Amino acid sequence: MSANSSYAAAGVDTAAGDLAVELMKEAVAKTHGPNVLGGVGGFAGLFDLSFAKQYERPLLATSTDGVGTKIAIAQALDIHDTIGQDLVGMVVDDIVVVGAKPLFMTDYIACGRVVPERVAAIVTGIARACAETGTALVGGETAEHPGLMGVDDYDVAGAAVGVVEADRLLGAERVVHGDVVLAIESSGLHSNGFSLVRHILANAGLSYTDAAPELGATWGEALLEPTRLYSGPLVRLLEHESLAASVHSLSHVTGGGIAANLARVLPRGSWVEVDRSTWSPAPVFRVLNGLAGTTLESTEGTWNLGIGFFAVVAADAAASVVAELGTLGLPAWQVGTVSMGDRDLTGFEQGAKGVDGGAVRLVGSYAS
Repeated sequence: MSANSSYAAAGVDTAAGDLAVELMKEAVAKTHGPNVLGGVGGFAGLFDLSFAKQYERPLLATSTDGVGTKIAIAQALDIHDTIGQDLVGMVVDDIVVVGAKPLFMTDYIACGRVVPERVAAIVTGIARACAETGTALVGGETAEHPGLMGVDDYDVAGAAVGVVEADRLLGAERVVHGDVVLAIESSGLHSNGFSLVRHILANAGLSYTDAAPELGATWGEALLEPTRLYSGPLVRLLEHESLAASVHSLSHVTGGGIAANLARVLPRGSWVEVDRSTWSPAPVFRVLNGLAGTTLESTEGTWNLGIGFFAVVAADAAASVVAELGTLGLPAWQVGTVSMGDRDLTGFEQGAKGVDGGAVRLVGSYAS
């Protein structure tokens, strides 16, 4: 018995893995610019960093993440070409928070059995989103785990690297009293809080193929809405000659919800009241809360409720930044103002994710 046939007897199909690579090669190659050396299949991806000599003090930024249990819905519906965009959104959009331009990304897929077409669909989605964000997909790994995962189970994760000039690094230290907090509209649930979503649907006796009339789709179609990609437009905003210096900090609203993620990019001693009346959460959030018999307010620490990103900007440039974001395809609006004055912070979110930052609470009622 050959080594390959012995491995196949143990449940690992190396030929299927090779076919998956062949099916994804064209999509991956489209993300490769002149800085990528070598092709698909190397032990390590190579990226030419010579251009960084143009930087006075280049800082590398890195992020890693996965998609979470949203994958369970993709698996149930056998739709796998959107999960890749969710992954890029979760990973690459974290990099732009510090003002960095994404450079390259790698992915990792673990599965119970390699189904070449499925793996290729996942990676093609990743590559498509990488191309949209200007990120090279320089490598990855598909690992078959028979006996550890079900034959149709898989999980995906990724890591990315970006670069930013040290004196253009964004963060809480740039934020000052009177800065305006802008909210940037999300495309829906993104990839957070899906354990709660699945719990709500299960308790309601609903399947992903059931119609959701209020959402104009089946439940599965509505829930697989891909994560909006923010990094491309935000990088262009940060390269805008007259507006870049007005952007002081950015926050990606992911796990932990609205207040916690904004608090992370505010300085210690500052506080913000986010005005709920400035926006109306999308129907998907309202319908899910209706099914659960809960309020929108009760899920502010789980879902983004319509805010995918925050931008903290200089007050005199706020209107111009909103206009530019709109031109770049990102609807934005003012939700609050940064204050440094002393006040009672009872009821405010502080110390989120271990960051000793500012304090945030949501006030008022959502627009209808």
